[in-house]
Amino acid sequence: YGLCPHMSAENRDRLRVRDLLTAYYDIDYHHNTRGSNYWRNRVMKVASKYTGRGLTFSVANKKDFLSELEDDFGLGMSDGGELPFVTIRTKLGHKYTMREEFTRDGQSLERFLHDYFAGRLKRYVKSEPVPERNTAAVKVVVAESFDDIVNDPEKDVLIQFYSPSCPHCKKLEPVYTELADTLYHDSNIVVTKMNAADNDVPLGYDVHGFPTIYFAPAGKKDEPIRYEV
Repeated sequence: YGLCPHMSAENRDRLRVRDLLTAYYDIDYHHNTRGSNYWRNRVMKVASKYTGRGLTFSVANKKDFLSELEDDFGLGMSDGGELPFVTIRTKLGHKYTMREEFTRDGQSLERFLHDYFAGRLKRYVKSEPVPERNTAAVKVVVAESFDDIVNDPEKDVLIQFYSPSCPHCKKLEPVYTELADTLYHDSNIVVTKMNAADNDVPLGYDVHGFPTIYFAPAGKKDEPIRYEV
């Protein structure tokens, strides 16, 4: 692959077993090799200064990853214009985006990497807004409020991950609400739900279908228990 391979749908899974920086822009090696290499060369120049630091570098055609950029990083087609988007996705699933405009001298990329290795970057988390009112028996959790509610070390928390379009979730809703009503006056337990289609699911929770329910016991938040039927 070299220092800075071209990531595609075919090889992305192999590349993403490591912490990976990707610069997304208009790549067309069939019709515009010089233009495609222009930004890649600038990424490689900076990447050469960070070899051996545990970060892999790549470039990708942004048109091939538009839905992923929008869903995973909140980036739209108009973001950046002709300039590359730069993201980092770690093997643990942590995500970062370079918000400064990509400069032709590579200085903005160097600043981004300097802050990344210094631990100064804020992770990007896809989240719905935190509800202003959250007084129902089933508390609404979003990615931004997950730590405050589900990871409260003094509370036992039941969390249902659902999708608004899931028929099984809709069927479960009255049963789940009845359970929450029954437990409402127990201050030690909180019954919650999170729309996993519009919020990033935290590490430690394996959610591939809906509904998925976990119990996060007090004092053992790093050992959530999956409910199995």
